[in-house]
Amino acid sequence: MSEEGYNKILAELKHLESVERPHISDQIAEARDKGDLSENAEYDAAKEAQGMLEMRINNLKVILSDAKIIDVNMIDTDTVKILNKVELKNVKTNKTMTYTLVSEGEANLKEAKLSVNTPIAQGLLGKKVGDIVEIKIPHGTIEFEIMNISI
Repeated sequence: MSEEGYNKILAELKHLESVERPHISDQIAEARDKGDLSENAEYDAAKEAQGMLEMRINNLKVILSDAKIIDVNMIDTDTVKILNKVELKNVKTNKTMTYTLVSEGEANLKEAKLSVNTPIAQGLLGKKVGDIVEIKIPHGTIEFEIMNISI
């Protein structure tokens, strides 16, 4: 995982624990003060939100405990590896795209960050510039040419 990705997850965890958790506790207390809990929809909703929040907090803690921060300066660009930025050309359409291969927790298609666990990333890992890679996707097979590998 990149240091940036680690810090982003850590910041989200701190926000959830210091802001969201007390807010939900306040909602539960407020709903509890309204009387009979057996017919209190507000209380049920707040308890459900609390459960979802605690699940997210626990998931983030697991991600952080398993994380290994990779020094970007130590990554070479001879072959495709995690944290490399890879420029690809679709052989059929000649359309080019660029993705950065990241850990599962950092993946975000809007930022062109592709998880190393996706079929496309799996097909690219270990390949070199100029290689043509056939990648099986749910709708068939796509051929990509690796145009450039950078950091």
